[in-house]
Amino acid sequence: MRVLLAVSTAVFVALLGAGPAGASPAADPGADADPPFVGHVEWTQWRSLTSLRIYPTTSGRTAAGHLGPRGAADEAWAEVLALAPDADSVGMHAQFMCHWNFAEIAQPGKASWNLEPWRPVVDDVAMITSACNPVGAEVRVPSTTDGQF
Repeated sequence: MRVLLAVSTAVFVALLGAGPAGASPAADPGADADPPFVGHVEWTQWRSLTSLRIYPTTSGRTAAGHLGPRGAADEAWAEVLALAPDADSVGMHAQFMCHWNFAEIAQPGKASWNLEPWRPVVDDVAMITSACNPVGAEVRVPSTTDGQF
């Protein structure tokens, strides 16, 4: 089952990056996006847990979701770290890359991409299947019935 899921995810990712036959990289609308890719960030609480909200610029939204060279993604992550140095961790980077690659496809125009330092580090398949929000068994996410939103 895990192999089937990994193959399905790999095919999905490949299809997302595939353009029309004969299309050149210049045809990619994200290829011409210029920094800054991040407008601002904000540390906040979500259901009593720490969360970093990343607010992409229009250019960031244009560049995001285009699987190809990682230059723009790396530049965007550097912008996040310049604004929130405490975000520098493997898990936060993985969540950011997942949001960068898929958020504008799954939820175009979502106000912010939210990263949480308490989320576990997982492999790419688990990250994608959890919609960039992995939760491990050791993490208890309070429900809205706990009085937190």
